[in-house]
Amino acid sequence: MSLIRQRTARCTPALAAIAAALVGLIGVASALTPNIRWRGRLLLDVEPIEAIRLFHAFALPVGAALLLVSPYLLKRRRRAWQAAIALMLVLGLLDLLKGLDVEESVITWGAAALLVAGATEFGVEHDPITLRSSLWRIPLLGAFALAVTAVAAWVSSEGRPSWSAVVRETGDLLAWRGGPLRFEHHAIGHHAFAWVPLGVHLVEIGTLLAMAYVVFRPLAAPAAPPAPAARRAAAELVRAHGSDTLSFFKLRADKQYFFSADRTAFVGYRVENGVVLLSGDPVGPEEALPDLLADLKQFAHTRGLKLGAVGASERLVPLWEKQGLRTMYLGDEAIIDVAGFSLEGRPIRKVRQSVSRLRKAGYEAELHRVSDLSPALVEEVEEVLERGREGAPERGFSMAMDSLRGEHDTATFVVLARDESDPARPIRGVLHFVPCYGRSAMSLGFMRRDPGTPNGLTEFMVVSAVELLRERGVEEMSLNFAAFARWMHSPERPAERALGKLIAVGNPFFQIESLYRFNAKFFPRWEPRYLVYQGALGLPRASLAAMWAEGQLWKPKTPSVAPPGGTRLLARAR
Repeated sequence: MSLIRQRTARCTPALAAIAAALVGLIGVASALTPNIRWRGRLLLDVEPIEAIRLFHAFALPVGAALLLVSPYLLKRRRRAWQAAIALMLVLGLLDLLKGLDVEESVITWGAAALLVAGATEFGVEHDPITLRSSLWRIPLLGAFALAVTAVAAWVSSEGRPSWSAVVRETGDLLAWRGGPLRFEHHAIGHHAFAWVPLGVHLVEIGTLLAMAYVVFRPLAAPAAPPAPAARRAAAELVRAHGSDTLSFFKLRADKQYFFSADRTAFVGYRVENGVVLLSGDPVGPEEALPDLLADLKQFAHTRGLKLGAVGASERLVPLWEKQGLRTMYLGDEAIIDVAGFSLEGRPIRKVRQSVSRLRKAGYEAELHRVSDLSPALVEEVEEVLERGREGAPERGFSMAMDSLRGEHDTATFVVLARDESDPARPIRGVLHFVPCYGRSAMSLGFMRRDPGTPNGLTEFMVVSAVELLRERGVEEMSLNFAAFARWMHSPERPAERALGKLIAVGNPFFQIESLYRFNAKFFPRWEPRYLVYQGALGLPRASLAAMWAEGQLWKPKTPSVAPPGGTRLLARAR
């Protein structure tokens, strides 16, 4: 598709929405104004005056319906496109029958032709309208508005009104015209009922909007947790192709899965803020990824959603851009060279001093496979994790695990820091690690310490983890993620330096600079990660989705997926 066609396609929904709204406004205005006299006389030769009035009456709700449909055209809803075309065809015919308004008919049918020409741009599918889903809601909403109107007409009348008067007043209120009752003259106590017509009209408008939502709402993304078979398939693909340091985190219990057609590749995602937000890179063989992302893009499109990803690697940036998406530098992942790491030298002396001080104070570290922990030890570890959170909200999505135990515990490890000076040898700090398959590396899943422990315990645990993992032959350790680290440690342009200073100002709220400085103590290799978003205006939407998913911003509470076994949710936070 040429660049001009792509830009035209992106503009089609907006142009269609504007055209539908303008046609609707013209239709409403035409229905509310008298006919041109000479055209009216011509019409009287072929149809009675009652028919002309009837067609005028029909034109008003049809024009209003077009106004109601137009916002959904902007959202590319297929059913709204179909409804708009049908309404325009009807309205164009009514324009001829009610007043020989040829100009209005030409404009209306011309707009319908433009909608037909842009059919491919309205691909958002809808929940099926069935008796079990949406169809029953429409008459229910209509009955509710009718009942409210009837009750208002009955209550606000003096004495005992006849049923016929109530029915007639109800119909007149819904038709926005005066009926037999005069509300401004009726009162009970000292409260007049002049507000009743306005209140009924607001109920009527609200009911119409609710009906439009029911009819035009998009096809929903899966909300139920993935089936056990899907989880097993995802775990198998991670073991076969999960060489990226973030691949294992797709096995969190709060993610949905989307598989390629041949089920050789998949992504882990969550729908946030109208975005199908991926966690890191897709997992699977290289040749399967382009088709997987193309299918995923269509999956999002048919549901009225945008596509995005948080924590995407630099390696796959060209693939995302080939799919028509945009990328923005998000930060750097700190990766420690386990084999070459050393505490020798002046630059790392502060870390060396912290480790020496903690060891003299009686602290020791030990490495365990999570599945080997006894129930009592698991409970003690979880108590430390809970105390270490200090009441802060749980965080993590793309670079953190959500539970200590689960189906993954045979492949994960913990480093436990114990206070050997205490006879009870209590656990004071915990690091959790997950594997990277196809390479000799481990990724930090979460990091917590007891708030009452001495300063430097976290540095002690990281150094101990490096030494213990080195003994097992591990060559790399993904320590943590530092948002916008490049702008702080090596800005290339004045704008990046300015952004780095701005980030420092926001550090008390998000601890971005603090996390970068902590990671930098260990002299890691920095690997950039990116935020992927769709559309020129999609960055704010994807950014908010990522911050909600990672727990960096408060969001309205929604039902969450509980991890298997009811284990506590944990975050990868210092």
